[in-house]
Amino acid sequence: MTHPDWIARSPEATQTYLKDIRLDEVECIVADIAGVARGKAMPASKFARQEKFYLPNSIFLQTITGEWADNPHGAFTEPDMVLTPDFSTATAAPWTADYTVQVIHDVFDQKGEPVPIAPRNVLKHIVGLYQAKGWKPVVAPEMEFFLVARNIDPNQPIIPPMGRTGRRAAAKQAYSMSAVDEYGKVIDDIYDFAEAQGFEIDGILQEGGAGQVEINLNHGDPIALADEIFFFKRLIREAALRHDCFATFMAKPIEGEPGSAMHMHHSVTDIATGRNIFSDEAGRETPEFLHFIAGMQKHLPAAVALLAPYVNSYRRYIPDFAAPINLEWGRDNRTTGLRVPISGPEARRIENRLAGMDCNPYLGIAASLACGYLGLLEAENPRAECLGDAYISEDELPLTLGDALDLMVDSAPMRGVLGEEFVAVYESVKRNEYKEFLQVISPWEREHLLLNV
Repeated sequence: MTHPDWIARSPEATQTYLKDIRLDEVECIVADIAGVARGKAMPASKFARQEKFYLPNSIFLQTITGEWADNPHGAFTEPDMVLTPDFSTATAAPWTADYTVQVIHDVFDQKGEPVPIAPRNVLKHIVGLYQAKGWKPVVAPEMEFFLVARNIDPNQPIIPPMGRTGRRAAAKQAYSMSAVDEYGKVIDDIYDFAEAQGFEIDGILQEGGAGQVEINLNHGDPIALADEIFFFKRLIREAALRHDCFATFMAKPIEGEPGSAMHMHHSVTDIATGRNIFSDEAGRETPEFLHFIAGMQKHLPAAVALLAPYVNSYRRYIPDFAAPINLEWGRDNRTTGLRVPISGPEARRIENRLAGMDCNPYLGIAASLACGYLGLLEAENPRAECLGDAYISEDELPLTLGDALDLMVDSAPMRGVLGEEFVAVYESVKRNEYKEFLQVISPWEREHLLLNV
């Protein structure tokens, strides 16, 4: 069965974008383990005639450097997976020279079963666990990133971009409107691209780093918002390139500057009533609210490998750089890894501040929700609320990628909710990346060890 009427089944913003124009190309994409878009581009006329297409399952064994990790499930035969379009994700690519639409595809094996190692399927599985209990998870992500000067030589340090004043963007200007105006043309294009794609931005602000920006998204369905972040990363990069700079989502791109986080606000509603299960009828905190926090405190160490997926991620986990490296929780306390923002009872939520912006949004949201889900099942209480400075708390989290992978693999509950097959593939990919990194000799080693040891 073909789908010649697929545009009519697309979101309203996409239909508006395509009104009175001739669509040239469709990009059929999926997110790999890193969150990189993989797939095929084809003429729009061919897409309308094609029900599905195929990609080898090896795209989920590719590392961030383009190498191939060992397949933990047997021979490297690269069987094809079946990709079918999710038309609800069809969205414009407004930066292209011709008229192009991107469509995220669902990934199945040849028997019609969801491929368990596909990141979007991992998130769908976690959401399904909630739904089986009569719950609907709600998330609201915050995206931090840096605009930086073009860097075409990896041996050179990354530096801030040149602003409209002719000066480099300055650090320590959090919430400054003037700082945002320095690269206002990039922000304008981000707004324009987002509008064309049908994405609603809740707010844009200057963060503490030089050229560091934060974009907040409205709360909603975890899968839809993971799709948006997946699209937003490309959108933001394209907007930056139009103005002779790069956008980077590295967790720690500039030495001496804060890192970039992907804070995630979580709440859970009862499907039958629509009520936020974190508040009772009188507006008070419920036991479920505390159970969710307890689950995050207990299980987040085993999820850090998904929230901080690269060696660079752990450069963000150092004291005094506005990154909470603890599992304390507190009300309106930004030094805690788990913060309860000020809100009314209907919007009571928990903010996980541990994830880096370099994480795959599907896997980062899935991992965070998995911890809360386990807490709801275990029905334990968290330790006492932190009322002071949690930055001085003892380290409770793995501070290297290798240690984080060990904790993930050793956690039976985490393997159980994420899926044994996925965890095995993820570990294989990340062990390969870690091994590659350890073969690179850094400038620090040459400077301090070459003649001194």
